[in-house]
Amino acid sequence: MTFIAISAVSTGPVLEITLNRPDVRNAMSLAMVEELRQALAQAEASVGSAQPTRVVVLRGAGGHFCAGGDLKDMAMARMRAMEAPAGTDPIAEVNAAFGRMCAAFADTPLAVVAVLEGTVMGGGFGLACVADVAIATETASFRLPETSLGVVPAQIAPFLVERLGYSQAKRLAVTGGKLDAAQALRIGLVHQQVATADVDAALQAVLADILACAPGALAATKALMAKARWNAPAALVDEAAALFSRAAQGPEGQEGTGAFLQKRKPHWVPA
Repeated sequence: MTFIAISAVSTGPVLEITLNRPDVRNAMSLAMVEELRQALAQAEASVGSAQPTRVVVLRGAGGHFCAGGDLKDMAMARMRAMEAPAGTDPIAEVNAAFGRMCAAFADTPLAVVAVLEGTVMGGGFGLACVADVAIATETASFRLPETSLGVVPAQIAPFLVERLGYSQAKRLAVTGGKLDAAQALRIGLVHQQVATADVDAALQAVLADILACAPGALAATKALMAKARWNAPAALVDEAAALFSRAAQGPEGQEGTGAFLQKRKPHWVPA
């Protein structure tokens, strides 16, 4: 599939998606939102094929990650809202489309890594929060400007609370939060801060670690952890035990333990 607002390049098991509107610091248009969902869906559909995608990398072109939502799309939605029939809400529809895209990346069984440089604002902030691993360069500047603009970080708020906890999320929301890379690292928004010159090496190291993990076990672990957010540990004991048993007796479990005993790498680790 040909994309316009993003580029998507597969290298073995890794799909690198680049937000590709550098002239507007990769502001997230409706077209970009839809293309991000399509690219992720294609990656997920490859699971079980001869060349499955196992990791999705998100980054931005031109030295910036994402400057948030495209104000032109919002202006057009406002114009449509003035003439919209009763019971329809074009502005809510635009916002919900972005939320569904974020939820898709949050819930994917694939590993998601975000490389964060330059502007990381609004919708870009949300994508940073849903990534399993977030790497920031020293140029990264995080901003949650919605309340200072008289609007609400509606779709971002749940992911912000999940990533940072209620206290830090609330602080950022009520102050129009501004963070540099070091501050983002300290509060757990990102997991690693590196120099721009070292970011590709840092990314490759993270990818190597992820690809050393069995893809099925990784997907099952992400799903169990997602469920654990809303359930007491005791409520998941039996389900977790059954999940562990299936994995231990399945092909990945047998291959992983066999490889360990034979002092070799399991077959899912790239050569």
